[in-house]
Amino acid sequence: MTYCWYEGPLAAFDTETTGVDVETDRIVSAAVVVQDAPGIRPRTARWLVNPGVAVPEAATAVHGLTQEHLQRNGRWPAPVMYEIAQALAEHAARGRPLVVMNAPFDLTLLDRELRRHRASSLERWFEGRPLRVLDPRVLDKQLDRYRKGRRTLTDLCAHYEVELADAHDAAADALAALEVVRAVGRRFATRLERLTPAELHALQTGWHASQAHGLQAWFARSGTEETVDPSWPLRPDAPAAAA
Repeated sequence: MTYCWYEGPLAAFDTETTGVDVETDRIVSAAVVVQDAPGIRPRTARWLVNPGVAVPEAATAVHGLTQEHLQRNGRWPAPVMYEIAQALAEHAARGRPLVVMNAPFDLTLLDRELRRHRASSLERWFEGRPLRVLDPRVLDKQLDRYRKGRRTLTDLCAHYEVELADAHDAAADALAALEVVRAVGRRFATRLERLTPAELHALQTGWHASQAHGLQAWFARSGTEETVDPSWPLRPDAPAAAA
């Protein structure tokens, strides 16, 4: 059977966290969703984590997970991070592309958690079985670059007519991102159908860098002191980046 990558098996990964700093914040929940073809019932793995640090009220307001709930029901981070990395590595070994909305955030945060709790790194899990990432944010910005408006997951779902039933639930967000990638593939089929996930992964590295440089230039023009990291899908370890 011959099909385009966006009609075939895909996995998706998403996290909910204590904040937006990949170097210091922690994962409080995560999910990996697998769908073998459009319309097929997805399979979902979920993790709830007791991060061992305070969960800010602002974070709870986003995902609804309180510190008390996580302390009662969450697992310790070390085994969870191992299980998540193992799951992603298994999908890579099977050749399933991995959908991650704003990949440099979720994948970098997972990398930092592995370093913190496992004395490991995310890259070590993909030696000999490369990770092929599809980032709906990068794809949409490249393929429909002149469309105005925000490009959060909620916005992309509205634009591509994808249902997002429970925003900021890791499993719901992962499934929605997966469906957005399928919709992007169908809408821009003439530009994407002949590309392999490996080729798309490589292209997104350059696309994201270009998008980051454009945003950095916009910040400079507007007088905003903010730095945009061009790395994708994983930001380098902080000490290495500073060296």
